[in-house]
This record gives sequence, C-alpha cells and structure tokens, in this order.
Amino acid sequence: MWRKWKKLLWQWRGVLITTPSVAGVVILLRFAGLMQPWELAIFDQYMRLRPQEAPDDRIVIVGVNLADMKKIRQPIVPDGLYAQLLQKLKARKPRAIGLDIYRDLPVEPGHQELTKVFASTPNLVGIQRVVGDNQREPIDPPPALKDKGQVGANDLVLDPDKKVRRSLLYLTDKNGETIYSFALYLALLYLDAEGIAPETFGQTKNWQLGKTRFIPFAANDGGYVRADDRGYQILINYRGPARRFSTVTMTDILEDKVPPEWGRDRIILIGNVSESFEDLFFTPYSSGLLTSPEPMPGVEIHANIASEIISAATVDRPLIKSWSQPVEIGWIFLWSFVGASLTWQWRYAGGIKFLSLQKITSPILAAGVLLASTYAAFIASWWIPVVPPLLALLGSAIAITVHIARTAGEIRYTFGRYLSKEVVTTLLESPKGLQLGGERRKITILVSDLRGFTSISEQLPPEKVVQVLNFYLSSMADIITQYQGTIDEFTGDGILVLFGAPTAKEDDTTRAIACAIAMQLAMTSINEKMQQWNLPPLEMGIAVNTGEVVVGNIGSYIRTKYGVVGSQVNLTYRIESYTIGGQIVISESTFREVESIVKVGGQKQVQVKGIKLPINIYEVRGIIGEYNLFLTQEEERLLALAEAIPIEYTILDEKHIEKTLFQGSLVKLSTKGAEVRPKDIEKDIIPSLFSNIKLVLSLKSSKELSVDIYAKVLEKPIEDGVFYICFTTKSSEIKVILSKI
Repeated sequence: MWRKWKKLLWQWRGVLITTPSVAGVVILLRFAGLMQPWELAIFDQYMRLRPQEAPDDRIVIVGVNLADMKKIRQPIVPDGLYAQLLQKLKARKPRAIGLDIYRDLPVEPGHQELTKVFASTPNLVGIQRVVGDNQREPIDPPPALKDKGQVGANDLVLDPDKKVRRSLLYLTDKNGETIYSFALYLALLYLDAEGIAPETFGQTKNWQLGKTRFIPFAANDGGYVRADDRGYQILINYRGPARRFSTVTMTDILEDKVPPEWGRDRIILIGNVSESFEDLFFTPYSSGLLTSPEPMPGVEIHANIASEIISAATVDRPLIKSWSQPVEIGWIFLWSFVGASLTWQWRYAGGIKFLSLQKITSPILAAGVLLASTYAAFIASWWIPVVPPLLALLGSAIAITVHIARTAGEIRYTFGRYLSKEVVTTLLESPKGLQLGGERRKITILVSDLRGFTSISEQLPPEKVVQVLNFYLSSMADIITQYQGTIDEFTGDGILVLFGAPTAKEDDTTRAIACAIAMQLAMTSINEKMQQWNLPPLEMGIAVNTGEVVVGNIGSYIRTKYGVVGSQVNLTYRIESYTIGGQIVISESTFREVESIVKVGGQKQVQVKGIKLPINIYEVRGIIGEYNLFLTQEEERLLALAEAIPIEYTILDEKHIEKTLFQGSLVKLSTKGAEVRPKDIEKDIIPSLFSNIKLVLSLKSSKELSVDIYAKVLEKPIEDGVFYICFTTKSSEIKVILSKI
C-alpha cells in the first residue's frame, strides 16, 4: 500500500508542490490589498450583467431638480415651501416620509410653519450627517425632529474608488449614541405596519427582520481587504441603475399634478436629484465598458437601501453574502490545484511541443468554469472571490509549464528522436524511470516487415534506399502514433510496436488490430509515391500477438534501452514470417480478445519453431465497431500456361539458402503467384507449407536465368503433385518477362 502511495505522490509531485506554493503567494497578494481594485471591478461588472429586477413600487421619490429651483427663483428652497410640500404628502397617507434635505438652520420664510409640520408628523424622518469626511463636515439634524427622535443618519460609505457599495444600518456618534441610518428608520416604519419588528440573535446581538438575519459586514468580506467596517454595515443589493423608482418633481406635488393615490401606503422620499446640488454618488452601475460614468442621486441610494431591507424582511429577497476567510482560502487552494493538475496531466500532450491544444484549452475552459460559477453564485446573491482563484489557476498552470520546460525540455527533445512520447513520459514520470529492470505485464505486440525489400535495396544506391525507408517509416510512425502504439524499435524495414507498454489501456488489443489495418491501407499512398520515383511497389506483412512479457530498461548503466523481452516477442516474429505482402495474421490469444469485432479470412494451424504443439493463426480482413476498417480483397486469377516454364528452385531455411537445387515448372500463373509442378515427384520434393523458396526461370536467355525470384509456399486447393507459391520479390525485369507470357 505504501509503495502505491509513494508512486502516486511522485507522479503528482508537480501538483503537490505547485498548488500550495502558488496559492500561498496569491493569498499573500490578496491580503496585501493588491487585488481589491480588480475584485471590486468584477463585482460591479457582475452587478451590471445580472438580470435587472422589477422596480419597487413601495418606495417613491419627490425629486427637487433644477426646473423646480428656476420656478421659485431662489438658490435654496425656503422652509415654507417644504411645509406646503409635506402637508400635501401627508394628505396622501404614506407609511413614512423621508426628508433627505439638511435643515439644521432656518431658511426663511416659513420656518415656523415647517417646525409645526415637523411636530405634527410622527411618520416623518429627517437626516443628519454623523461622521463626515475630509471634504464634508458633520451636519446637525432639524432640532424639532431631533427632540422627537425622528432623525436618521444619511452617511454613505465610500470605497477607495469613490463608489457606494455598502450601507449603514446604524452607527455611533462622537458621544457614543447609537443612531439608525436614514434608510433603516424608514424601512422600520414601513415594516411596523406589516407587523414586523427587529429582533436580535446570537451573542453579538445582530439584527433579524422577519426570517432574514443581517450579518454585519467584516473588513475582509468578498473582495475587500482591511476595509473600514465600523458601525453596522451590509452590502447594498441594488435593484438596478438610476431612475428605478417612481419619481415626480416638487412642482408636480405642489400643483397637484400627481394622481391622488400616488404615495398611499408607501415610503415617500424627498431629495435633490439635480447635479447642481452636489448630492450625487458613483455606484456599481455608474460606469460600463462603453459608457461614461453616470452618478446616482443620494436619495435613490437611500431608496435602494430601504428597499433591500424591506424586501429581505418580507419576501425573503436575499442579502449579498460572502464566505468566511478560511473558506475563501480553501477556494483559492482549490483553483490552484485545478490549474496545476490540468497542466500537469497534459504536460506531455502534443509530444515535445511547448504548447498543444490540450495545454492551452484546459486552463481556459477551467477559467470559464470559474467565471460562470461565480457569476451564477452572484445571481443567487453570493459574492465569491474571482481574481485570487483566477490568478491561482493561471499561476499554477504557468508554473507547471515553466517547470516542465526547464527540467524536461532538453531531455524530451533528445529522447523524443529515439523513443515514443509514452516512453519519454514514463522515464520522466517515474522516480525509477531510468533505473535498470522491468516488470511482467500482458501487452499486445505488433510486428511489421516489408516483403523483398532487401532484394530491392540491392538494386538501388544507398541514398535512395534511405530515402525510401525514411518515407515508409515516417508514414507508418504517424499511423502508429494515431492509434497510441509505442514504437519500440525500427529494425531495418521492420517495426516492433507495443500496445500496453509503458501505459496499459483496456482497448490495447483492439487498437493494435485497427492500427495494423490502417497501416496496410496506407500502403496504397506509399506505393503511389514509389511509382512517382519509378520504383517497384512495396508490400508489407503484419503479425499481432498478445501475451505476457517483461517490459522495462534493458542494458547497462552506460547504454540502456527501453524494450520488451520474452517468448511472446519471439512468437510474434515467428507468426509474422508466415505472412505475405498485404496480409495481417494474429495469434490465438489475440483472436480470443477481439473475436466479436474482428473479421477473419481464414484459420491455419502452423508448427512454430520452438513450440511443441501446433498453434492457430488467423488472417484479419477487417474490424467493426469504433474503427470500422476493412482491407480490400483482390480476386486472384490463375491462368493455365500454354507451355510450362521450366524453373530451378531452392528452399530457404531462415535466412540461409539450401545448396540442393530442385527442378520443376510453372504450370499456372497470376500477377501474385503461380502453381509449380516438380519435375520428378520423388526426386524433387514439394516444400512444406509456408516455406520460403528462391526460384530461377530457365528460359532461353542466360541473362534472364540469372535473375532470382523469391516466393512463399501457400496452401491452395490444387491437384496432387502441384504446390502454390506467392511471389514475395520480383525484379522489374522478371515482371516484364512474366507479363509477356
């Protein structure tokens, strides 16, 4: 068990090191406050992108604008005019009236009338500025309303970028007195008619209205870092941009231009809405990607805050919530792990290339998932950090990429010229990857070999032979790579391919068969190139076998080779020797694994050297299912010769040519093979099945007699004393001669 864990830890070492390292750096940067501007910008963007809610008709606004001021021809609205306005609004029987106008000093004429209205209106709330800032001094409330306790603080919390994203429920003045915010006071008056009163819960005595608990804003909530969290603050869940509340002008009310029912059982807010009053503030809705900043009147911000409180208490409209710091740290670690693991998993995708499709798209898709999930959470009123996890994701991906580029770039470049991508991966992946030794494993082995290439190469200059070989092997290597085979070695014109080493997959045998068929089909395009070069066509035989072998690093500490050893490797080569050009032969063990999807053209029983009992081999014609590949079958027509062609033939034993010469004659002929009749059935023996022979035509010309033909003895339904051969090598001269016969 420990060995498995040790191997697993080593395989994922890059992830285990990168994840905490990058996450730690990101967390430090986050708590240093460097990401707060970006996080607040994303907060604003999410708020602008989310679906807008319907306007809240429980709150209406009387806006004092520039047209009102021009009508009265005064720079400041006198108290008497506000007294008339309030009297008309009282007649509409609202639940609460909020006067978002400073009246700490009298503005004649009409101050006495306004004071009387203050005294006779129990649901009227005035304002005062409690804290102030560098640009604004604290402002006292109207004395008459102060004496009755009908005053709320209209202080707004400005972020470093001068935007209002938070609101106060209450705060403490310099004398230690707790003062409700203007919006909260109005909301409580409205909720009182609904039978909802504030309650407290927990040891901290936090507020609860209805079923909603108002959790105070903390200094590091959401994307904030060490923000000023004095007082009882919450994040403002705006209903939308400016002008989302029904608004009329002061003149409209004074001149009775508004329907009588307007304002009944509602909160009526009175405030300045013109830019000339300097009561405008920037909010998350104030700026867009393509628009100039548009501020929102302070009275509308208070309307949004009151609406948020009322909605949370009555219809369970959620407040904007955020995670605790430990959860946020875990969130950053998670995305650091995602970035590291995705990049680590695809680090060898695309071979030795620095970039590949998987390497590029995986982090991009992960970033898309991060943005989509946080946006969906924001719609559900959860503010989840975006910038720190995004930086952790990309940082881990970049760190892994740089690590691989530094530590494995040169190794992969060098090894990639001699070994397959999978072998290189194993060498870099395993802590014992370069150590000598191996492991026993069941794999599928593919062996291919060109028929008669030696004879062809003897007739070509060495440079041409190398050109042909490189073209052929390059084409085959591309197909083998496509089917995820591991090229163990090139042996001249032969290829040894492994399926299941170094990495085993469930469909190794299936892919090996499909790969073999694809290789044979590719010979058509290869021979088209050979024809362009005025060279004879190439033919290839393939054998596939499945069995248990030892795979690993073989050799010495000076010279090591990744490969396979075992009797099954030798058996595969033996089986391949029974093939002819264009043929695929598989062993019994391979056939049993793919029997349901492979199409065979016949079964033969052969006696393989080194094995006591005969074995069955099968000729593959195609494979159905996922790959659906089939070999084209050409019908062979053997034509009887008007006059038999005398020949001399010799039996080949492995690579050696027997000295005994036998005589016979060709009695039937096709483009692929011929029927041979020995001259003396007792003296000139019939070669055994699958024997390789070399024959010479005994024609009139001695020049023609010197040209050899190689062939393999195959089983065909023919008469006694005659055997069938399939040509494996024919020179161009012989082809010309045979075509004339």
